[in-house]
Amino acid sequence: MGGHHHLGRHVDHDHDAFGNDIPSVTTIADGVLQIDTRLGGWTEVTAGYLLTGSAPVLVETGSQTSVPTVLAALESVGLGAEDLAGVVVTHIHLDHAGGVGDIAQHFPNATVYVHEKGARHLADPTKLINSAAQVYGPLLDSLYGRLTPTAAERLHVLEDGEAIAIDTNRSLIAVDSPGHAKHHVALHDSLSGVLFAGDAVGVRLPDAGVLRPSTPPPDFDLHQALSSLQKFADRSPAGIALAHYGLLTDAPALLDEAVETLTDWAETAEQAYRNGEDITEALETKFTYGDVAPEHVEKLETMNGVHSNAKGLTRWLEQRERSNGAF
Repeated sequence: MGGHHHLGRHVDHDHDAFGNDIPSVTTIADGVLQIDTRLGGWTEVTAGYLLTGSAPVLVETGSQTSVPTVLAALESVGLGAEDLAGVVVTHIHLDHAGGVGDIAQHFPNATVYVHEKGARHLADPTKLINSAAQVYGPLLDSLYGRLTPTAAERLHVLEDGEAIAIDTNRSLIAVDSPGHAKHHVALHDSLSGVLFAGDAVGVRLPDAGVLRPSTPPPDFDLHQALSSLQKFADRSPAGIALAHYGLLTDAPALLDEAVETLTDWAETAEQAYRNGEDITEALETKFTYGDVAPEHVEKLETMNGVHSNAKGLTRWLEQRERSNGAF
């Protein structure tokens, strides 16, 4: 697999509603392929990333329903069942890690890398699936699918700062980045400088254009989330690849915007909370979609709904109040 320069030239195609060709695999940096994992059949909503080299690594598998798309994409770039050396999930939410058990079965040599606080849920997903079923209801099976267990001996717990070797001149550095979830880890590519940020920077769908924070229950923590953004800034990444969705090359501007947006949402929620107002309503009123087309609003609401963000912010405010006794 190493040194096969044809990687990335074979592209498997899909078509949009207007019959236009949409490649599901695109090269975003030298040796970095972006895979559109097509959650719900949507394009440009969920991304995985393949780093090529003598020990190729896939970052994010997408949901279980995306597995056929991901396998077809990997096959289209010449990756055989024996070739994949590793799979990393930034965190264990189903739109990022739901496919991991199935992908691991398909690629028997791949080590599965995960944050220490997420590892046991990949080995035994029962609790994770039960809680997802409560959150998503019927959408769980129709949109996301479930999660096939990964054999415990295939799992490797990533320490902060640990390097995953991809080639003699390339490794992925793990960056412990809680806030969105306590089991969140970002990956910084030593060669291209691209930082794979999972959900820690927020959600910015190309069709919707606006960056929104992702503050879901049960783990969201503002202080940790802001600290993680600072950690990213300290690494001076050449670009930031979001799981939702794609590579943004002006990293300093994006990180500044992420801090500002996150702080703004948290302050709006806190104001409503203190005034005994409805937090969801307060957020919806302040952070409207502007000129975003209705079909794109649906995608954004499914991936990153105001309700989910409001619940995470409310839980964070309640816990903070309990631990401090007051604000």
